Amino acid sequence: MSKIILAVNAGSSSVKVSVYSAEKGQSPTQLAQAQVSGLTAPPATLRYERGNETVIEKQEVDDKVNGQRDAFSHILDTLVGDHDLPNIKNKDDIGIICHRIVHGGDYAKPQLISDGTMHHLEDLNDLAPLHNANSLGIVHLCIQELPAARNVACFDSQFHSTIPEHIRTYPINQDIARKNRLRKYGFHGISYSFITRATAGFLGKKPDDLTIIALHLGSGASVCAIRGGKSWDTSMGLTPLAGLPGATRSGSVDPSLVFHYASDVGRLSPASTKELHISRAKEILNKEAGWKALTGTTNFGAIAAAKGSTTSNDNDEDKKKMRLAFDLFVDRICGFVGSYFVKLRGQVDALVFAGGIGEKSDLLRAAVVEQVKCLGFALDDEANKAKIEAVVQDVGKEGVLPKVLVCQTDEQFEMARTCAESEEFW
Repeated sequence: MSKIILAVNAGSSSVKVSVYSAEKGQSPTQLAQAQVSGLTAPPATLRYERGNETVIEKQEVDDKVNGQRDAFSHILDTLVGDHDLPNIKNKDDIGIICHRIVHGGDYAKPQLISDGTMHHLEDLNDLAPLHNANSLGIVHLCIQELPAARNVACFDSQFHSTIPEHIRTYPINQDIARKNRLRKYGFHGISYSFITRATAGFLGKKPDDLTIIALHLGSGASVCAIRGGKSWDTSMGLTPLAGLPGATRSGSVDPSLVFHYASDVGRLSPASTKELHISRAKEILNKEAGWKALTGTTNFGAIAAAKGSTTSNDNDEDKKKMRLAFDLFVDRICGFVGSYFVKLRGQVDALVFAGGIGEKSDLLRAAVVEQVKCLGFALDDEANKAKIEAVVQDVGKEGVLPKVLVCQTDEQFEMARTCAESEEFW
């Protein structure tokens, strides 16, 4: 028996949907994929690919899309309306919809979505403010519009359920911590699960024998120490805010910084902080920080280009800001690589770059590896500059261990694979 699976990945500024055909217990086959991007930086545009053919390159959809729910609806209409996609003649042809949910709390595996699951996840919205609410809005829509489909929640946090207690625990009152679920959860877990399986296959190892430091670097960025195929530690924490800076996130900072940031006189007093509500503090650190605060842009490609260029305008203030952002990002990444190398006791098979920036920025890879070469990592310059075409590609110097790899991670495939191989979701 075969089913059509939709894998839905709702981010803060885009919605991606991949379509798969799957047999129970077998790896799925991708049929099509669509994405509406630019939701927070109009115009919103649609890209649609069927197989290896680009059907729609960049179609403006502002008049039809206002937020993530509308974006998903538009993508669904595009799929159903495509006569050259015979697998989906109507909405009832869709058997399983798997949703990327960033924060799953204590869930250690994907869940079939029920009323109880929804209530639990809605309680977690505040812990992943840029993502969870958007994803759950699409889940509600799917329940209403596609009643024949089974909805499955796949959690970014579930991969990190193996982090040891002494690493995931915050040194605060544990009665309060347990009551309020205050501990390290970690995120990007769906990506790290894919990276682990793909890297193990590339190296000819079983996942349980693999130990790597993986870097998921994009607008949201994190690092993960993977020991024996399982998460041992990761840079994000209770929420995705901790760890590395991102496009609009600050990453880890002194917790009291936000109060000084909001004070006109630079010192703490009841008068200077009484209007600083927690929601405003979250807004500052999640949406008004990161590269955007340093440079005015969330485009890391432009930041890397400024770092890599040498022209007569090298003293240009904008370039200085971008170089600062680049150097700061490299420094924070290397700090985690060094820390995790020690936590893994130097037994590391590879340093693996993934995510949009990790896969595309050879300049960033070169800067990171240069700084951590004291740990034994080494790049092959030509291999690093070559186009990344394979799922896993070696960019390290030949014969040098640990290896340096690039993995083109695929969260939608990982979700669809999990659903296809789990009998409970059929």
